[in-house]
Amino acid sequence: MQFLNFKDGEAIDFLSFRRLSAIISGIIILAGVTSIVVHKGLKYGIDFRGGTNVQIQFSTPPNLDQLRQFFAERGMKNVVLQTFGDVADQEILLGLPIDSSLGAGEHLTAELRKILLPQHPKLEIRRIETIGPKVGDELKISAVQAVLIALGLVLLYITIRFQWRQGVSAIVALVHDVLVVVGIFSIFDKEFSLTVVAALLTVVGYSLNDTIVVFDRIRENQGKYRKKSFEETINLSITETLSRTLITSGTTLLVVLSLFFLGGEIIHDFAFALLVGVLIGTYSSIYVASPVAVFFTKLAPPGGTAPATS
Repeated sequence: MQFLNFKDGEAIDFLSFRRLSAIISGIIILAGVTSIVVHKGLKYGIDFRGGTNVQIQFSTPPNLDQLRQFFAERGMKNVVLQTFGDVADQEILLGLPIDSSLGAGEHLTAELRKILLPQHPKLEIRRIETIGPKVGDELKISAVQAVLIALGLVLLYITIRFQWRQGVSAIVALVHDVLVVVGIFSIFDKEFSLTVVAALLTVVGYSLNDTIVVFDRIRENQGKYRKKSFEETINLSITETLSRTLITSGTTLLVVLSLFFLGGEIIHDFAFALLVGVLIGTYSSIYVASPVAVFFTKLAPPGGTAPATS
C-alpha cells in the first residue's frame, strides 16, 4: 500500500483526534443504551425468551411476506419467519412465542396443519423444538458469563505480557465494542440470540488481536526511540501497523459482507454483528485502546515518574 509508506520515524498524529473519538463513542453508546431503555430491553430470540421453533418444508418456494400476513390475520403478529437451509429445500423456520395460542406438541402440529394445509396441501412439518422460559433465563446468564470470562482472561493475558495499564486499556476497548454492537442491535430492533453472542465473542477476539499488535509495536518502539514522548511513540506504532490493520480488516470485511448479503436469513443477524464488530473493533484499537493507555500511563506512570508527553 504505497500511500502508507512513511520515512523512518514519521507518523500520523492519531491521538490528536482522541477527544473527538471519545465524543463519537459516547454518542453511539448513549444512543444504544437509550434505545434499550425505550424498548424495555433487547429483542431476545427464542433461545433467551423461550418459545417453539418449527421447521416446515413446502412443495413450492414459500413467500415469507404472505405467510406473515397470513398469520397476522389470525391474530399471531409476533411470529418469526425465516428461510432455512438451501433455497432449493423450500423450508422455513417458524418461531412461536412461549404463550402461543397454537399450544405445543401434537396440538401445535394439528393446528398448524389446519391453518396451512388449505394454502399449502403438500407441506411437511420436519422438526419441532421447544425452549422453556426457565431454560431461556439460564442461557442469558450463561451468555453473560461467557463474555465476562473472556474479558477476564484477556485482562490476565495482557497484564502478564505487557502491563496492567495496557490490560485495562484493552478491556475498556473490548467493553466499548460489545456495548456498541449490542446498542446497534437495539437501535435497529434486531433479534438478539445465542448466535449473536457467538458473534460478540468473535468480535472480542478480532478486536483484541488488533490491539495486541499495536501494543507490541509500542513496546518495541519505546526501546528503539527513547527520546520520543509516549504519545509520539503511540502515534508512530499505530502508523507502522496501519497497513497491516487495513489489509486484515479489508479482507475480513469482504468475507463478512458476502455472508451478510448472500448467506441467507438464517445467518443474517450473525453476519450483521460481525460486520459492525469488525468495523468498530478496528476503530477501537486505534481510537479507544491507545488513548486510554495514555490516560492510565499519565495517571499511574511506570516507576512513579510521568513519561514525557508531547
